[in-house]
Amino acid sequence: MAGSSASSGAASTQSDERPPLPPRPSQAPGNDTATTMIERPQLSSKPTTAVSSMNIQTLSFPDGSRGTFSTANENTTGGTEQPSAPPSIGPASLGFNPLGNDIDESMSVMSLAPTLRPPGDLESLLVGDISKKSPAWALLRSQSAAVQPFETIRAEDNSILSEFEREFDDIPDESEENWNDEDRLKLWKSKLKHFMILSSAGKPIYSRHGDLGLINSSMGVVQTIISFYEGAKNPLLGFTAGNTRFVILTEGPLYFVAISRLGESDSQLRAQLDALYMQILSTLTLPTLTNIFANRPSTDLRKPLQGTETLLSSLADSFTRGSPSALLGALECLRLRKSHRLAINNAFLRTRTDKLLYGLIVAGGRLVSVIRPRRHSLHPSDLQLIFNMLFESGGVKAGGGENWIPLCLPAFNNRGYLYMYVSFLDVDPESERDLSAAGEEIAIILISPDKESFFALQQMRDDVVAELKKKGHIDIIKTAAKQGRPKMNEIAPGTHVSHFLFKSRANVQFCMPALLPAFDSVLSRRRLMSLYHNLHATIHAKHTHVKVLHCVGEDTTSLAWITPIFEFYCVAGPNASRAVLTQGANKIIQWAKREEERLFIIGGGVF
Repeated sequence: MAGSSASSGAASTQSDERPPLPPRPSQAPGNDTATTMIERPQLSSKPTTAVSSMNIQTLSFPDGSRGTFSTANENTTGGTEQPSAPPSIGPASLGFNPLGNDIDESMSVMSLAPTLRPPGDLESLLVGDISKKSPAWALLRSQSAAVQPFETIRAEDNSILSEFEREFDDIPDESEENWNDEDRLKLWKSKLKHFMILSSAGKPIYSRHGDLGLINSSMGVVQTIISFYEGAKNPLLGFTAGNTRFVILTEGPLYFVAISRLGESDSQLRAQLDALYMQILSTLTLPTLTNIFANRPSTDLRKPLQGTETLLSSLADSFTRGSPSALLGALECLRLRKSHRLAINNAFLRTRTDKLLYGLIVAGGRLVSVIRPRRHSLHPSDLQLIFNMLFESGGVKAGGGENWIPLCLPAFNNRGYLYMYVSFLDVDPESERDLSAAGEEIAIILISPDKESFFALQQMRDDVVAELKKKGHIDIIKTAAKQGRPKMNEIAPGTHVSHFLFKSRANVQFCMPALLPAFDSVLSRRRLMSLYHNLHATIHAKHTHVKVLHCVGEDTTSLAWITPIFEFYCVAGPNASRAVLTQGANKIIQWAKREEERLFIIGGGVF
């Protein structure tokens, strides 16, 4: 019994012991005494929700796209040490791991997809470190934001604006023997923008391109379409044909038609047509125009408007080139020190005659000084007509010396005439007007309701000039006009903004930097104004509530910002980021706030 119990205890002791493990399959054959174990890499488990323990990284490329790639996780958790392999040039250094070990089991299949870009691919197909940037890469990144707007547009691009520089070439008339009607009509259709004026009876009054004989049939078609919709008690406001927009404005017995392929909105085109209507009223007044058509609806209005075609054409061409003043409905002032402008206003007020209604000093189309009655102010649209007559059409400047012009200012009073005395100041009265090409001419404009006030206003002009010359203010105005608009590097040094428009809503005035050197051609300026038109139309859309608009295009980056105090539009190159553009916009707005009393006329001289 004792032996049996001892044997059973030995059996139970042996059964509690774990049996030995079988030999490793990698054990060397024929070696019974020593076993060589191949050490397996030490694995560590980590808390993760991913399928694998790879690090997924995202990289932004210079063209704006983004790519993802995976790398082996070198950071450990819990203090576990990872074996470090010596650096080598091979697949592992390019973001891949060779197959054949246990680490590959933790890799995602997608990390080996040939469509993904491993980190080394960004610099070299053979060797590279993603954390290191070459000097050439750093230089490229520093220069990318400095690319100018529209710089990437190729000259051979078949765009609408490719022939814009020929937009203002005259169409040959019937006297040209080398041109037939078919060729002349083809040239007329190639123009990007047209303005037409006709009467409700279908009589042609004005066309910007081509003589009325060439386009008489086209005007007849337009008149028929408009009359059809008016008969249906549903006036036609506009329609689109292909890439061309037609906008119609009806003012009493007159039809105004704008035909444009430049991408302007209906409200912008309608404002331009309204300016042409104001130009006609400035010549005829509203009662005269109404009486003409009340007695004879088929009257040919070309005779009463004879001689004003140049005013209509210069106004239409300014819209086609792009007019910031017309777009914003605001005036541009000459930048002057506050003390100088105040001294000019005081000299104006001291020499004022009792017959004066408004007094203006204008340099190169920019307002220098204005004096007015206490409860009266000049509307920007009226001043636009005056500036167009004096500085754009060239008719008044060609006369030189003094001019006495009866003029209706429709926004002030469209039922009567005022009388405008204009005198241009030259460096040497005997010399030719050399400053006209540079936009530096200075004009004194005195407006009176009394048609017999010519000599009183002439005497006031002489007194004003004498006072300004005595204090040296004429030279100050000439110097400021010669300097022109400030450059971008003077306004906001270091910014990548190439151009901007800033409008002070309270003063109904705007400022902008010099167009040169970034916009040195008619084509580049039209592209710039087209961009401003798009920004303005988008942010002023009827049912929109957008206050800040950031747009990114292939050749530009732009920003529009509207508050109750100001409107701001700016443009930069295609590589400028939103942060860079916003920083530049803040610098410009701070500059405009500091320079407000130099940039804008606040109040002016009041009597």
